[in-house]
Amino acid sequence: MRNTFLKTIGGTMLTILMLATFANISVSAQDVLNNPQMEDGRFRLPVNSRDLEGTWNAQVTVRICQTGVPISTFPAMATFMFGGTAIVSEAGVPPSKKTPAHGIWSRAGFNTYRFKTKAFNFDEGGNFTGWLIINQEANLNRRADKYESSGTAELYNTNGILIFTGCSTTTATRLE
Repeated sequence: MRNTFLKTIGGTMLTILMLATFANISVSAQDVLNNPQMEDGRFRLPVNSRDLEGTWNAQVTVRICQTGVPISTFPAMATFMFGGTAIVSEAGVPPSKKTPAHGIWSRAGFNTYRFKTKAFNFDEGGNFTGWLIINQEANLNRRADKYESSGTAELYNTNGILIFTGCSTTTATRLE
């Protein structure tokens, strides 16, 4: 009789434990979809989702900030690395006049990211002329294989004085 009683209690406890475990999984999965932002302000992704990390083929369009009218379009490649660093190379300026841009990226929303890069500029004689800071906000599609971004480019002289601000938009596809 005692063995039967222990088996019944053990079976009941196992059932309760399993229900509690699966209930927590169900609640946390639902929570990610309905409330992706955690209390500390970071965003969590569903299991097996992808973020901006990886290498992207991009098409950059430089625009007049006030009107949005395109000025020029050129290809670029951006690599967003684990840990929040980035490298961007573009064909808008010859490599002898500009270094690849190095920078940082972070999640700003569930499928929204911000990145900032800096590149050094040179004249035809190879003399340092200043730097360019690019700030962009990118929106990643649901499949995480395309993004669109927009932002600004700030051109500084060698004394760190801002001499020009421009605008741009980008469309990009993941290099796979």
